[in-house]
Amino acid sequence: MTRRTWGLFVAMGVIWGVPYLLIREAVEEVSPAVVVFARTAVGAVVLLPFAWRGLRAVWEHRWPVLAFALIEMVGPWFLLSDAERHITSSLAGLLIAFAPVIALVVARATGLEGRIGRVRVLGLVLAVGGVVALGGGGMEASGAWPVIEMLLVALGYGVAPQIAAVRLREVPPLSLTAVCLSIAAVISAPFASLTWPAEVPSVTALGSLALLGLLCTALAFLLFFRLIAAAGPSRATAIAYVNPVVALALGVALHGDPLTLLIGAGAVLVLAGTFLATRPSGRDGGPTPEGGRRTRSARAAT
Repeated sequence: MTRRTWGLFVAMGVIWGVPYLLIREAVEEVSPAVVVFARTAVGAVVLLPFAWRGLRAVWEHRWPVLAFALIEMVGPWFLLSDAERHITSSLAGLLIAFAPVIALVVARATGLEGRIGRVRVLGLVLAVGGVVALGGGGMEASGAWPVIEMLLVALGYGVAPQIAAVRLREVPPLSLTAVCLSIAAVISAPFASLTWPAEVPSVTALGSLALLGLLCTALAFLLFFRLIAAAGPSRATAIAYVNPVVALALGVALHGDPLTLLIGAGAVLVLAGTFLATRPSGRDGGPTPEGGRRTRSARAAT
C-alpha cells in the first residue's frame, strides 16, 4: 500500500460513505427503481462521450462485462435502495462492512489470494468487532428482509471485484464503467417508468440523485478501478470498513442517529482493523494476478 494507494483508499472510503445518506434522502420521495435509473443514467451520460476508444475491448469481453454490471450495480443498487426505505443510512453502511470478508473468502477460493496472514486476519476480526460495536447504538430495522437485502448487497460487492480482476484486466476502466452504467440504466428504465413520481421531487431529492450519479457513481467507479489495480480486489473492498464510519458520522450530524461511547469505540476498531487488514504481512501470499502482473483496468459500490 503506497501513499498513492492509501490516498485512493481514503478517497473511496469517504465517497462511498456518502451514498447511504443520499439514497435515504431520495427514497423518501421516489421509488428505488427511480433512484437506480437516475444515478446510472447520469453517470452514463457523463462518461459515454469519453469512452468510445475502449468500446471494442468491452465488446470482446461482453459477457464478463454484463456479469459485472449485474452483480456490482443492478442487483445491489435495487436492493440497497429498497432496504433504505426501512433502515437508517447508518445501519446500511454498517452491514456493507461484511463485503471485505466475502471478498477475501472468494479470493482465497479462486486463487487470487495466497495464504492470508495472521496480521490481516486480526485486522478483519477487529474490523468486524468494530462493526458489531457500532451496531450497539440502538440502530434497528423494520423486519429481517432489509437486513437480508443489505447482506446480499455485500455479497455482490465482494464478488464483483473478483470478476474485474480476473476477466476484465484488458478493458479500459472508463469504457467499462460507462457501458456498465448504461446497461444498468437500460434495465432499470422500465421499472422506473412504472413508478415515476407524479410530482417533481424536492430540491433535496433531486440534488441527492445528481450527487449519486456524478460523485458516488461516475467518479467513484473510476477511482475504484485504480484502487483494485494498485491494491488487489480483496484489499480494495476493505473500504467497506471505512464507509460505515462516514455513513455513521453523516447520519448523526444530519439525521440525529445515536452516538454513544460504544459507537465511538467501534469506529476506532473499524479504522484500526482496516489498517491491519490492508497491510501486507510476511506470511501473506499477495494477489496472484496483481502480484506478478498489474492489471490494466482492474477496479467497483453504492
